Amino acid sequence: MSLRLEWSSEQTHYEITQELIDKLELLLQLAGKSEQVAEGEVALTFVDDAEIQRLNKEYRGLDKPTDVLSFAMNDIGEDEMEIIYVDESDDEDEYVDEEDLDDVERLDKSDEIDDSNEREDDIELELQDDEDEDGLVTIFEEPLGDIIISVPRAIEQSEDYGHSVERELGFLFVHGFLHLIGYDHDNEEAEKIMFAKQEQILQQAGLVR
Repeated sequence: MSLRLEWSSEQTHYEITQELIDKLELLLQLAGKSEQVAEGEVALTFVDDAEIQRLNKEYRGLDKPTDVLSFAMNDIGEDEMEIIYVDESDDEDEYVDEEDLDDVERLDKSDEIDDSNEREDDIELELQDDEDEDGLVTIFEEPLGDIIISVPRAIEQSEDYGHSVERELGFLFVHGFLHLIGYDHDNEEAEKIMFAKQEQILQQAGLVR
């Protein structure tokens, strides 16, 4: 069992290479290690502005494109997902210097992994092992949620900030992942913690400014 990335691309603005996916998988492992999240599946979709605008309108009542959306799977209710979004104004316009990285505090985590060997059909978020018709065991990872990234917005923002598209996509992916596991930036202190963690993870993966 481990953290696993599932991805798809529904856009033609930028080629999603295996090298990029390898880097995103590295970021996922680094972020998981940093936050003690050892298992789960993250579904990542690259889209264009039109699609993310459609999602914004459908789920937020906001008829405009943004750079990233996070759909967090949690315990708020059966078949429900918490929707978290990031406006372009929430992006990395606040620089986090090295001193801030020393002040990062870990948020308390209350989620526990059920280590029972018994499996109930009505528990959807429990890791399950099942055999297919050939007798092979398929491992189902616990879904952490979905991250949707607008590639055109990422390209535009990379040009604005003067760094690579790979760096911007990595930033948005880590930002979305931290939202999935409970982080937010609805106040100054929370924003400082979250953005410092993002910067730390990106630096560990070699995605520097």
